[in-house]
Amino acid sequence: WLSTIIKHYSTLVQLLYQGNKSTGDNFDGVPNIDHTQPFVRKDIIEWLIWLRETIGFQDFRFDFTKGYASKFVKEYIEESKPLFAVGEYWDSCEYAPPDNHLSYNQDKHRQRIINWIDSTGGLCAAFDFTTKGILQEAVKGELWRLRDPEEKPPGVMGWWPSRSVTFIENHDTGSTQGHWPFPPDHVMEGYAYILTHPGIPTVFYDHFFDWGDSFHDEIAKLMEIRKSQDIHSRSAVKILEASSNLYSAIIDDKLCMKIGEGSWCPSGPEWKLAACGDRYAVWHK
Repeated sequence: WLSTIIKHYSTLVQLLYQGNKSTGDNFDGVPNIDHTQPFVRKDIIEWLIWLRETIGFQDFRFDFTKGYASKFVKEYIEESKPLFAVGEYWDSCEYAPPDNHLSYNQDKHRQRIINWIDSTGGLCAAFDFTTKGILQEAVKGELWRLRDPEEKPPGVMGWWPSRSVTFIENHDTGSTQGHWPFPPDHVMEGYAYILTHPGIPTVFYDHFFDWGDSFHDEIAKLMEIRKSQDIHSRSAVKILEASSNLYSAIIDDKLCMKIGEGSWCPSGPEWKLAACGDRYAVWHK
């Protein structure tokens, strides 16, 4: 009977301790799933297909993608075939000593996000944390940040807009957690920026439903303008001004916008004011 117990114990140990080393960063708040195991990936793929075909989800969001190798994200997308997928590759921006102020040049930061997108075969978009980090500093009187040395937007949006999912806030950065909040008095400036620019903009639930009718209606108006003017993820941006208190741009030569305290409007009678609010305005032809 002793040999039988030892045999069963050995089998149990093999079952419990057959995991491999992590393929990414660790996070103590959740189990560290071993994606290198074929049976684990099979279960995940079957679950994703069930979510899509039975429940009706069309798109997937991959959380904490620094926690596992991007090749697994690629495999899960290839096998489950969502219409769209986005990953949360949240990396720290570049900050300059001695005051730890956000650096103007965030090329290394956005390149790391782009490298991650590329490693999924371009199948998965990524949240544009570079744009968020720059934008929430820019609206504090540093709008010059919104033009990079090549006259392009400074985030992932400026280099790979069709894979850039822009946002102002999410459940981690704002809301009840507030890990990296956007300045609340400048939220509409932020939406005036991302909802008129290329990339794939997202609207935060709290802002749209919990911040009152005024915020809801202003955001909805900007969404309607984007749709009616056919502004899309690959739209062309011509930055006209990027100074401390004024940013203005023309998008696809059919929409014009400004944010900041500086006074500005486009020249020419063809431009009609479409929306305006505190420190922002949008025109179209």
